[in-house]
Amino acid sequence: MINIVEEARSLISLVDYQDDSVVSKEVIRKEKGTVTIFAFDKGQGLSEHTASFDALVYIFDGKVEIKIAGKQHYLSAGETIIMPANKPHSLKAIERFKMLLIMIKV
Repeated sequence: MINIVEEARSLISLVDYQDDSVVSKEVIRKEKGTVTIFAFDKGQGLSEHTASFDALVYIFDGKVEIKIAGKQHYLSAGETIIMPANKPHSLKAIERFKMLLIMIKV
């Protein structure tokens, strides 16, 4: 986990791209949720899965295809989407992209 308490940091700079990889850094882990930064190389992704809590995704840069319950969504830098709890979702990098993932347990 990154210690950013009382220190201004650029979230996007917390992870760097790596060839053929997905890189992540957890910023906050609490009982009620987490905040994680990801960097995906082109073509990388996360296979379809579900979570028992809502997840907000914010795209810092690049482009991603996010499927939620079979529906495709294409997001670019500056865009956000919520992946609702208990709905299957997956991600695939159209090009390299970085994202912020905020998961809130209900």
